[in-house]
Amino acid sequence: MSFISAHVLDSVHGRPAEGIDVTLLHGSGEKIAESVTNEDGRVTDLGPETLESGHYRIIFATESYFSRHHLETFYPFVAVDFTVREEQGHYHVPLLLSPFAYSTYRGS
Repeated sequence: MSFISAHVLDSVHGRPAEGIDVTLLHGSGEKIAESVTNEDGRVTDLGPETLESGHYRIIFATESYFSRHHLETFYPFVAVDFTVREEQGHYHVPLLLSPFAYSTYRGS
């Protein structure tokens, strides 16, 4: 299992958001990994098994997802910046998404 995982839920349709491109970047901007949400809206393989402590960013490509569902969106992507503490272990980043709002938190 990778050190970082994510889960995207589509609050408009009340279901997982399948097919969203997800990119993990180091705080410096260096790309670490890319993946796509599965049929359950999850990404379980986003990067290596460990990461050094520091700042990171996950980018969710939301515009193409909403376009496939014939919806306009205010957010062409959602970028979540967060800090990793290596000793704290696995990080899970859920995203609750709609075309004009989103929320995120540190999951378990």
